[in-house]
Amino acid sequence: MARPALKTLASQPVGGKEEIIRLCSGGRLKDALHHRLRETLWSEPGLFSHLFRACRALPLVRQLNAVAVTSGAASDRFIANHILLAYADLGDFPSAHILFERIPWRNVMSWNILIGGYIKNGDLATARKLFDEMPRRNVATWNAMVAGLTNAELNVESLGFFFAMRKEGMQPDEFGLGSVLRCCAGLRDIVSGRQVHAYIVRSGLDRDMVVGSSLAHMYMRCGFLEEGETLLRSLPALNTVSCNIIIAGRTQNGDSEGAFEYFSMMRGAGVEANAVTFVSAITSCSDLAVLAQGQQVHAQAIKAGVDNVVPVMTSLMHMYSRCGCLADSERVCFGFTGSDLVLCSAMISAYGFHGHGQKAVELFKHMINGGVEPNEVTFLALLYACSHSGLKDEGMDCFELMTKTYGLQPSIEHYTCIVDLLGRSGCLNEAEALILLMPVRPDAVIWKTLLSACKTQKNFDMAERIARRVIELDPNDSAPYVLLSNIRATSSRWEDVSEVRKTMRKQNVRKEPGVSWVEFKGQVHQFCMGDKSHSKQREIDQCLDEIIAKIRQCGYAPNMSMVFHDMEDEEKEVSLVHHSEKLAIAFALLSLPEGVTIRVMKNLRVCDDCHVAIKLMSKVIGREIVVRDVMEAALVDDDPHLRCATYERGRIILLVGLPSPPQKRRQSGNYKHKTTWEAMTEL
Repeated sequence: MARPALKTLASQPVGGKEEIIRLCSGGRLKDALHHRLRETLWSEPGLFSHLFRACRALPLVRQLNAVAVTSGAASDRFIANHILLAYADLGDFPSAHILFERIPWRNVMSWNILIGGYIKNGDLATARKLFDEMPRRNVATWNAMVAGLTNAELNVESLGFFFAMRKEGMQPDEFGLGSVLRCCAGLRDIVSGRQVHAYIVRSGLDRDMVVGSSLAHMYMRCGFLEEGETLLRSLPALNTVSCNIIIAGRTQNGDSEGAFEYFSMMRGAGVEANAVTFVSAITSCSDLAVLAQGQQVHAQAIKAGVDNVVPVMTSLMHMYSRCGCLADSERVCFGFTGSDLVLCSAMISAYGFHGHGQKAVELFKHMINGGVEPNEVTFLALLYACSHSGLKDEGMDCFELMTKTYGLQPSIEHYTCIVDLLGRSGCLNEAEALILLMPVRPDAVIWKTLLSACKTQKNFDMAERIARRVIELDPNDSAPYVLLSNIRATSSRWEDVSEVRKTMRKQNVRKEPGVSWVEFKGQVHQFCMGDKSHSKQREIDQCLDEIIAKIRQCGYAPNMSMVFHDMEDEEKEVSLVHHSEKLAIAFALLSLPEGVTIRVMKNLRVCDDCHVAIKLMSKVIGREIVVRDVMEAALVDDDPHLRCATYERGRIILLVGLPSPPQKRRQSGNYKHKTTWEAMTEL
């Protein structure tokens, strides 16, 4: 098609210069070539620059290049730079390099075009070589290198380039500042970020929307949420980008409730939400495990037309999975036409979170049979699913497939899954040997995984030794102290238990209190053992006593070994009966309509006594109960084949995390989400 079009250049009548420029600007190169062009092009060789900018096919670039050479226009440096840009954009670097060497009186623009082309193509080494050879550089040259290194996540090198740029006396503009602020955010380098902030203030760019948004993002990624929000509020206007930064910043810094409030405020203020907004809002609902709000955000995403965007779909799958709605996760995933690696990996993770390891393996096989090549994240999700379903052989085969067939390098997270898998299977010595021999340095998490397995397998001697190692690595984490204390309490070694608790007090280490909560009519009701502040506490206690009496008739007997305090059996029984998750279920029975699924969230692990009791509760009341804790999302119902397998327990490593009760809920048993108007008036 291109050759006949070029033949018209020598035969057609004179055309208007403005019309040709308009056609090229609109991407209508074919119409421009067929327009009356001959005398206009010959008399206005500058039109070649518009033709080359509009050209998106390499054969046509070469033909236009030949015409430019024939007409003599190619000897003009301005035209030559546009030809160079066309070759570089289309990835023909041999032709670009030959042309670059022939350009008479090359200028900074010529060098920048070639460097930019190599950066766009991912060849940073060649770009750096050209950068070093340049006789003179400008701000655009430095910007290109800083942006290229930042995009490649070479943040240390990028930051070095920025400071070298300042030493040469260059004044970074908003584009360079945006790149270096992303670099500081990636490194969590608040010191360098503050230095860049000082330069921005001196340059008067702190009110620029792009720079101000990037600066706020840097502060939030570094954990300085308040400073980031203050900067955004000082900007001239509130837009989608600035709102996205606040919502994402709050979510990433653990203030999921604040993120959802700001999302509500943003929608109430009429600021349009995009896919990025919905990803953060859905993630906040997922962290809080509030299904009703998540469903509302899903409905808004459908109205906005972004519900089929892969990141939004992935967030929805995580949210539904964390709230115990596996079927809804499947509907989102399988509603996508075609196969997508990210969606498949997320669905494999959801299956693992719910203890459906075999389904995860089947989906993985279906994925690779469909031609989708798995990556490290896919294998991490699959290993997690296998470990939580007791599929030792499948998990080890998966690990071998990852390393030998696909040649992927396992990370510490992959090895942690294997240790978990071996520990659940009782292979504690093999798991410890793997930790000591693996090529990556072990962290506290992998040793905690082995410690948990030691407790499960009742290998208390090994547990004592591993616990001391964990405490050395992470002395401020309460988990190893609590596990060690519980292990000693199991053997009635109360003096040793007291010693552990004294050490915790000395180190100022505190165990996080167990909190369970239920969502009802837009309100989140929180329960904590010993807290009597709920407005319906008397009715809740009465309902709980009735349920306990019923499950006793079905064979329930309180498991006193779950109380790790030296007290009388009667006191232990009272303590067990009033665990926070049992109180939450009693409230849900009083409040929710008949037949509605009871969904309870807890910030800590559900003990074995509650695990047994809740299954019996589901049986006697004939209701489906979903309990999500730091370890699992367990589904129990009145079916004789209860889907609450032993292997569903385990530490969440990928994509799913522990429910986080908002800080505002900790003061009372009844917290109400603020309305959009309340959130707006606060701000």
